Amino acid sequence: VLFILNGLERLNLDFRLAGTELCCDPNEPVPPSAIVVNLLRKYLLPEASIIVTTRPSAVRRIPGKYVGRYAEICGFSDTNLQKLYFQMRLSQPGCSGKASLAAVERTVSGEQENLVEMLSRNLERHNQIAAACFLPSYCWLVCTTLHFLYFTRTVPPSQTLTGIYTSFLRLNFSGEVLDSTDPTNISMMKYVAKAVGKLAYEGVMSRKTCFSEDDLQQCFEVEMKTESELNLLEVFRSDVFRFFLTPCVQPGKEHTFVFTIPAMQEYLAALYVVLGEKKTLAQRLGKELSEIIGKVSEDVAVVLSIISKVLPLRFLPVLLNLLKIFPRYFSRLSGKDRDAIAHTMAEELFKEEDYYNDDVLDQINSSILGMEGPMRHPDEAPDDEVFELFPIFMGGILSRRNRAILEQLGCSIKNLAAFEIAKAMKKTVIRNSRKGLPPSELMDYLFFLHEFQNERFTAEAIRSLRTVNLSSVKMTPLKCSVLASVMGTTCHEVKELNLTSCNLDTSSLRILFPVLLRCKALHLQLNSLGSDACKEIRDLLLHDKCVVSNLRLANNPVGEQGAQYLAEALAGNRSLTHLSLLHTALGDQGAEVIAQHLAKNQHLQELNLGYNSLTDTAALHVVEVAKKHATLDKVHLYFNDISEDGKRALHSLRMDRDGVRALVFLTAGTDVSDYWSNILNVVQRNLPFWDRERVRQHLALILQDLESSRRQTANPWRKAKFLRVESEVKKMLGKLQHGT
Repeated sequence: VLFILNGLERLNLDFRLAGTELCCDPNEPVPPSAIVVNLLRKYLLPEASIIVTTRPSAVRRIPGKYVGRYAEICGFSDTNLQKLYFQMRLSQPGCSGKASLAAVERTVSGEQENLVEMLSRNLERHNQIAAACFLPSYCWLVCTTLHFLYFTRTVPPSQTLTGIYTSFLRLNFSGEVLDSTDPTNISMMKYVAKAVGKLAYEGVMSRKTCFSEDDLQQCFEVEMKTESELNLLEVFRSDVFRFFLTPCVQPGKEHTFVFTIPAMQEYLAALYVVLGEKKTLAQRLGKELSEIIGKVSEDVAVVLSIISKVLPLRFLPVLLNLLKIFPRYFSRLSGKDRDAIAHTMAEELFKEEDYYNDDVLDQINSSILGMEGPMRHPDEAPDDEVFELFPIFMGGILSRRNRAILEQLGCSIKNLAAFEIAKAMKKTVIRNSRKGLPPSELMDYLFFLHEFQNERFTAEAIRSLRTVNLSSVKMTPLKCSVLASVMGTTCHEVKELNLTSCNLDTSSLRILFPVLLRCKALHLQLNSLGSDACKEIRDLLLHDKCVVSNLRLANNPVGEQGAQYLAEALAGNRSLTHLSLLHTALGDQGAEVIAQHLAKNQHLQELNLGYNSLTDTAALHVVEVAKKHATLDKVHLYFNDISEDGKRALHSLRMDRDGVRALVFLTAGTDVSDYWSNILNVVQRNLPFWDRERVRQHLALILQDLESSRRQTANPWRKAKFLRVESEVKKMLGKLQHGT
């Protein structure tokens, strides 16, 4: 028989004969502690084998004569074991959620293999994460975080990042008391929140991740401890310290300590603040004084009330009221503490120096998988440390579910405290969000609202958000789910949603579908959206609740099949007034399909088909349909393969006679076109994404056309306008030639 006794530190065993009597009969009823002691003495069931697990501080509670061998479980001493763990964990079938389609399963499988490969490379070149993953539980945290980042596709997301870290701490410290022999019976997590949380918070405030021995000593306040508290500190250093802090392996920082997982510093700092441990000396003394006076005043009040009946002295009621003032006064001070917590959260969330960093989800991804590109030179000065997860964790800790888990860990946050913090924070957060945040910062703000898990608060915050600009933010499935979930707390109309260059795909559009329906202006440029995505856009535009009036799909590989879906959408849509299909590889066939369905549309006002390799036939067909259209009055056709005869035919169009204007070139006979700046602005914005040689050829033709028209006019004012436009075109040609 093998007995496994897990967690010896929870038992107070007494091996003295006077304390625990001998017992060799398994049938004899004795207390559980007596059974364990006699098993370890080999007096009860001497043939049995016994394995005892314990924290280091309790090892000596069993006399050495009863122990055959000591073994310390350290972790993954070999990097290959770490890699094997990650490969098994990340390659488990179903770890990415339900994937019914074979194509989806193949994509997910490929993504899992890619994650394992990137993680393995980072383990080889980044010693700090390898040191962290020495502990298997941190390997679990890394894998769970990667699952959250890459395989979350439900709306709302099934978990939060704060929830992952809180669950991680519960897995390791649930029910753990720092020292069972100490009368205070303080939970291990509560002690960590107070001691390590203080160190973490001071590091966040001073933007520091490396800590010297002096920093540790100052934070743990060794010189101020009583005997009991010094014993607790000794147990903490022996059992828990190495779990949260590890020696730094970077060259030149060998004698400093860092948090084993960087994000854990921000989590513990957030927990330290939300628990109200960040107090000044006056606040601490005030709280203690309030409690003492509160207790004493109750007793004194009873005595004074009896005396006042016997001796009716006038000053006694006044004294009685004074005694009641102190507890009320200091309870108001505790309310101020919650205002301070709310202020700290709002201030850290909208720090302007962090406005142009990557969003926090990309930062976490980089910290685990590493940065793609050249390695930093060891002598190169590091970038400033950023702690943008800190306020997000503060919000996440206040959510009901995380507070319930923390309650199990001995870290109590009352419902009233959470309510008052949210109330104090509301005005500041909403006011700051209206200022127009940069895209990455806006993504952080949306993620904060998701982590906060307060639907009423989120609804009020989002209701004031009419323009959402997330351009150039890499919209992973998780970020799409967060956006859809947060925006889904209200049903208000969104004036503009900018998702330009966000790595969107068909699945992203499906996740965001309910949000896209409510957007007046929708920017989807530069997203590699092909025909499958256009099918989703067709369904969006044909939905009876769609309010999209301005849709920009420029620089996407729409193609002929995609044009077919969009043409079907145009035929049945009633909200769209502006559609941009600039540089979408339509070709003549795609333009013809759109022209055929355009007649069934009654609301479109502007159509951009520029840079689509259209020839005369397709371009003139589109314009002929536009002439008969009730509302369409502007068609963009520049940078297409239109001949001189075609240009002359398009140039002869007159708005008052034909009802449509075609934007093809920068001249209008012997004058400059009214739309020359519009055309050049479009070209300027898209220069980095278009084929440079083809753009150069088109600009050269435009320049020749401008020079020819300038020579034909004798009006000095018009000549000056031509020269101005020519200079702008020459600037662009110069940039192309110099590769800028």
